[in-house]
Amino acid sequence: MSTWQHDQKEKLPETASEAASPRRYDDLMGELLEGPYQIVDILPGQVSADAAGQYSAVERYFLQPQRIVPLRRRYAEILLRLNCYVDMAVSFDSGASWETNLDPETFAERMALLSGRNFLRAVFAEQNAMIDYDHNDTYLTVYDPKEALLDKVRALAAAEGLFVWSPSPKES
Repeated sequence: MSTWQHDQKEKLPETASEAASPRRYDDLMGELLEGPYQIVDILPGQVSADAAGQYSAVERYFLQPQRIVPLRRRYAEILLRLNCYVDMAVSFDSGASWETNLDPETFAERMALLSGRNFLRAVFAEQNAMIDYDHNDTYLTVYDPKEALLDKVRALAAAEGLFVWSPSPKES
C-alpha cells in the first residue's frame, strides 16, 4: 500500500458504526438545507412557470427508464470524480444510514437503480456541502458549495454535457 493510500485510509471513520450513524450529519444537513444552493441539470437554466414551451412533457420524456438510468449514471460519475478530491458520505435511504467513500461500482449501480420514496444524499462534511438527488428528478441540488468545490462541480458537469445554474430568487 502506498503512503498516499495509507494516509487516505486513516481518514476514514474508525468503526463501521461511526460511519453508519444516522444522526452524524443531522446538524450540518439542517444548516445546509436553509442555505444557498445550485442546480446541476440537463437544462442551462430555470424554466419560468409561464414559459411557452412544454417543460412537463419534456421532463416526462427524460424520466422514462431508458433515459433516466443513463442520466443517473452521469450524475454518479460526477459524484465519483468529486470523491477523488474529498471524502463523501452517502445515504440511499433518506438519511437513515450512511456509508463513507463507497466502492465506485456499488455507488454507481445503487444510484442508477434508485427508486421508491428514498433519495440519495451525499455529504461533504469537511467542505460544509451536500448534494441531493431524488429519483423523480432530472437534476442534482448542490447545497452551500464553496467556490473551490463548486468550480469542480461545474467542470465535472460540463464534462458530462450538463449545466450548473442558480435558481431565481423567490418572488414575494
